[in-house]
Amino acid sequence: MLLVLGGVGTAVFASNLFVDGGSTGTVYAAVALAFGLTVVVGAYAFGPISGGHFNPAVTLGLAAAGRFPWRDALGYIVAQVVGGIVATTLLVLVGLFGPEGWLTTAQEGGFASNGWGELSPGGFGIMAAIIIEVVLTGIFLLVILGVTHPTRGTPLAGLAIGLTLALIHYISIPVDNTSVNPARSIAAAIYGGGDALAQLWVFIVFPIVGGMLAGFAYKALFDGAK
Repeated sequence: MLLVLGGVGTAVFASNLFVDGGSTGTVYAAVALAFGLTVVVGAYAFGPISGGHFNPAVTLGLAAAGRFPWRDALGYIVAQVVGGIVATTLLVLVGLFGPEGWLTTAQEGGFASNGWGELSPGGFGIMAAIIIEVVLTGIFLLVILGVTHPTRGTPLAGLAIGLTLALIHYISIPVDNTSVNPARSIAAAIYGGGDALAQLWVFIVFPIVGGMLAGFAYKALFDGAK
């Protein structure tokens, strides 16, 4: 809920207020930092309780790497999706009491949903979205697994993870509005309209593919005894 409230909330509020006549790049920067900062805050606040995943692709990637029990993955994923939907529902409730036409404009603009083609901020196609989601989610998992390693980790893990997520958004917002998190994508798409829902499958499948590939690869390459 915190991640989607911070990231998607920044996206829908900033986009509706500041893009017309202003700098789109400034909005991109604000959204990237918002997603990164929410992960930093969440990791330090809730990491000691749950591990601080907030992302089905991260949960499954950690399970693939042997860092998280497979039996617990479904419960985490359900909680992540529900938390995200609660957050976007709160944003809609705020919008109901906003300026006239604000909520309609936000939903017609996709409500910060992910997409390709006409739904891509930069007009990129489906293969661009698939590649960017697999690669960047994989990189995200490699960083997470590295900085939280039982013997090689760092107390600054939460900061490193949050900054990595911000960097990922700087790279890929123009491509597909940046998912790397199926729960975030589901939460936005349910209010983003039919086109966003039709393209949602890409942002469920391929972040999970990237996360699990990275989990298996990290275990094979970097978790040995030598």
